[in-house]
Amino acid sequence: MFHSTDRLAIFIDGSNLYSAARALQHDLDFKRMLDWFREKSILTRAYYYTAVVEGEEFSPIKPLVDWLDYNGFSVVTKPVKRFTDGSGHSRIKGNMDIEIAVDMLELAPHLDHVVLFSGDGDFRRVVQAVQAKGVRVTVISTQKTQPPHIADELRRQADVFLDLNDLMDDFGRPKTSGAQ
Repeated sequence: MFHSTDRLAIFIDGSNLYSAARALQHDLDFKRMLDWFREKSILTRAYYYTAVVEGEEFSPIKPLVDWLDYNGFSVVTKPVKRFTDGSGHSRIKGNMDIEIAVDMLELAPHLDHVVLFSGDGDFRRVVQAVQAKGVRVTVISTQKTQPPHIADELRRQADVFLDLNDLMDDFGRPKTSGAQ
């Protein structure tokens, strides 16, 4: 599945991974995660994508974003958008799918293997496009929750699907609290 000579990049959909880990009642140890991938391949990049609320005195995600930024991750953020839904309720939206898809496609010619941490079925087409460039794609999410966090079409498109629950011994820890 992983080869020690593979040029590998990790793409983490932060909110999707946070949601899956929380549903599994675990937190992630991102340092152990990087070490795990470095033992198995030539890790060229590790991206973490998340939307942030601008102007807040304290954002619960800021300490994690800062830590990741100083510890080997390329952190990609964008401000959340506020809008009012049809019922008049204020909502926020911070989808990072386009940023992830563009970065995967741009980096694909320089990689042998991509690892996508997301269960979002919208990624099926970009996974297919990256595979067409000769890059193997592993998707990490979970089926062990109700409902499952992995979209069936994404799981089927991936060359390999790994259940996040099965990796918790390698880079998880029991849930305490915190941000994405």
